[in-house]
Amino acid sequence: MNFIGLLIGLATFLCIGMFHPLVIKAEYHFGRQCWPAFLLAGIAALIVSLFIANEYLSIILGVVAFSCFWSILEVHQQHQRVRKGWFPMNPKRRGEYENS
Repeated sequence: MNFIGLLIGLATFLCIGMFHPLVIKAEYHFGRQCWPAFLLAGIAALIVSLFIANEYLSIILGVVAFSCFWSILEVHQQHQRVRKGWFPMNPKRRGEYENS
């Protein structure tokens, strides 16, 4: 039996599961302007995945990289969800939601 596909699938599932609350917290504390952090983390993970010898770790880092890239879109969508009242607004940044 080959469990590699199952393990990569599980790692992908866990990665996506970790990024969901990370995006929510990042948007709450830093607003939409936190997207460059996801871009830089994604680029770093992508570069490391290209040069790492272990192919399974390389695959997982690729999943992390593209999860970071997808999170850029999710941060902007999370901002809209907060504006609609679906998620709590950070009272310190109330003005950001009124202007957009």
